[in-house]
Amino acid sequence: MAVRNLSVSSLVNNQPKFNKMSGRLKFTGGAGYVAGGTSAGGSVDKFLFSDDSRTTLSSLLSSDRYGSAGFASSVAGYVAGGTTGSYVATVDKFAFSDDSRTTLGTGLSSARRNLSGFASSVAGYAAGGDTGVDVTTVDKFAFSDDSRTTLGTGLSVARTNAAGFASSTAGYSAGGVGPLSSVDKFAFSDDSRATLGTGLSSARRGSAGFASSVAGYVAGGETGSNVTTVDKFAFSDDSRTTLASGLSVARRLLAGFASGVAGYAAGGYVAAGVAIVDKFSFSDDSRSTLGVGMSSDSFGPAGFASPDGWS
Repeated sequence: MAVRNLSVSSLVNNQPKFNKMSGRLKFTGGAGYVAGGTSAGGSVDKFLFSDDSRTTLSSLLSSDRYGSAGFASSVAGYVAGGTTGSYVATVDKFAFSDDSRTTLGTGLSSARRNLSGFASSVAGYAAGGDTGVDVTTVDKFAFSDDSRTTLGTGLSVARTNAAGFASSTAGYSAGGVGPLSSVDKFAFSDDSRATLGTGLSSARRGSAGFASSVAGYVAGGETGSNVTTVDKFAFSDDSRTTLASGLSVARRLLAGFASGVAGYAAGGYVAAGVAIVDKFSFSDDSRSTLGVGMSSDSFGPAGFASPDGWS
């Protein structure tokens, strides 16, 4: 339940580069990843942004789990926490250069599931979750060395099954079990927390989060019944609108990720797990549904994305 952050550094890193072999620029694109879930067996699906084709990585999660948080730097994606039947503190890291997986020597500060993730250009955050009780904990992982600290200020209220997304200057954790409508905002400059004056359009849990360079989105979830609602928060003033086009199917416990031009909402729970992947064009917020979905019907996966790029 997390997202790609379109940070200033990732935009810089995505400028065209010279290919020494061909003498030309080749657009290699980026990709979105959907990791784990209830029926995935620890597998990780990869969706190329150039054509939305799907492959499944040969490298699995270090354990078959669901309810993890996803976030990414410009060079690697992370899958934090979750449950294998027992809650785990594990944080797996996938290098975008070859999709290989390593597991961090330091994991979360506590084993937990159903947490939300977001990232700045220099650090990833794993917020909230359930250790047996809901918590306010926010762990921060420095991308320079993968070291972990825990914020002095946590979430405004203990929450699980929230949605995470980020702008270039702040990370957001929205909704969650209650259900809740509140949205917490963490300034990356000093990790201070504020709570938005306007929250979600309805109190809900189990939503997916993703973001463009100008707005964050919170898709689907449950208010008591599953919903198709997609709320949009403008980063300029944190105002909220609700898309006329919602999800193709009402569902909860789905994953989110984004390219530079579109956001994706993958999997989720209807009456069982589904493989559906909806795509929202940032130019006009129109929705389409991918012809190829996830490799398994699953809910509770984690989402993250590599940057679009040239080589």
